[in-house]
Amino acid sequence: MKTTKEHDEKIAKISFASVYPMYVKKVERKGRTETELLQVIEWLTGFSEADLKNLMNENVSFETFFNRCNLNPNAHLIKGTICGYKIQEIETPLTKHIRYLDKLVDELANGKSMDKILRS
Repeated sequence: MKTTKEHDEKIAKISFASVYPMYVKKVERKGRTETELLQVIEWLTGFSEADLKNLMNENVSFETFFNRCNLNPNAHLIKGTICGYKIQEIETPLTKHIRYLDKLVDELANGKSMDKILRS
């Protein structure tokens, strides 16, 4: 499924700080911890907990968030469907990166082991 330009622009402008609490709520509701979530985000982006707090205080968009990160070289191993899109078929790099994060959060919430989530 191909994303539209409007879709890509819309999610690029969403602030990371507005979505992060939803990630936390999702994983905690399923018995996982915020510490595990932070580990997953750090694996994908290279951002420490302090970095994430600073980015949230700046209220950065997903576009800025992913422009500043050091995407894990194994991120391309993240495959599957998220929000109706096959990640490996998403053409826009930023949208793909955002969906990588969404997929990792889903995997964490669904009880997948950390070794598998972190593609170890």
